[in-house]
Amino acid sequence: MKRNSEKIITTTIRIAGSSSILFLMLIFFFLLKEGIPAIMEVDLSSMLGKRWYPIEDLFGILPLLSGSLIVTVFSMLIALPLGVGTAIYIGEIAPRSVKEILKPLVEILAGIPSVVLGFIGILVLSPLLRRTFNLPTGLTAFTGAILLALISIPTIASIAEDALYAVPKSYRDASYALGATQWQTIWGVVIPAARSGILTAVMLGIGRSLGETMAVMMVTGNAPTVFTGISSFFAPVRTMTATIASEMGEVATGSTHYHMLFLIGIILFLVSLAINIASSTAFQKRDKKGQVTS
Repeated sequence: MKRNSEKIITTTIRIAGSSSILFLMLIFFFLLKEGIPAIMEVDLSSMLGKRWYPIEDLFGILPLLSGSLIVTVFSMLIALPLGVGTAIYIGEIAPRSVKEILKPLVEILAGIPSVVLGFIGILVLSPLLRRTFNLPTGLTAFTGAILLALISIPTIASIAEDALYAVPKSYRDASYALGATQWQTIWGVVIPAARSGILTAVMLGIGRSLGETMAVMMVTGNAPTVFTGISSFFAPVRTMTATIASEMGEVATGSTHYHMLFLIGIILFLVSLAINIASSTAFQKRDKKGQVTS
């Protein structure tokens, strides 16, 4: 009887684990079904153009790719050091009384709806940046990047702190016994031991930034422009997610515009998949090197 119950539990767990792969494949096939017709309907030269204006049958996706990359990359340049630094402070440096306050606070911040942060961005951050940098409008890529960084930092900090907490205390004690300082122990022992968890936190932060929709749509100005230099950081842009969210509700089902929006969804899906595969490959290479060295 006990053996049968164990088989049932094992089978249920296997089904639950494989279902995520099945759902992922179903989503991808649905995107392919709706997005592939766009390749037949739109010329490659037009698709790789610099203008997105569906009313005139201009479906250039370069401005949308450019906007997403600008906002995501710049937000990660802000969020990664602050998020990981916050995790190190909470997990390794802060007194217990401070940690008991900061840890729940960070987790609460991670749960704030992005649309609420978008309102804050419009009412506070956008006017502040407009006055500070003397800009025509505060709805720019720079504003979106800062807001996305604020959204991503709690996620990165919370997960990275959990990874640091999982490092056995014996690792730290052994390092201190060898005469290492606290910072040497953190940098040389704790962080390498927790690198898989920190890498997971970073990837979730990038995914959160790349897939964010409402907050970005509210503060970036929604102007499909191509990146031309530093000045583009202080100009309105439009991301791929914002384009899908703002136009899908009004597009005619089965039209070229409809298929192009699904093609953008396919691109987003593949970019996210590539980022995860690259990070997983890099981690496996580091792990193998560590095993060979040891």
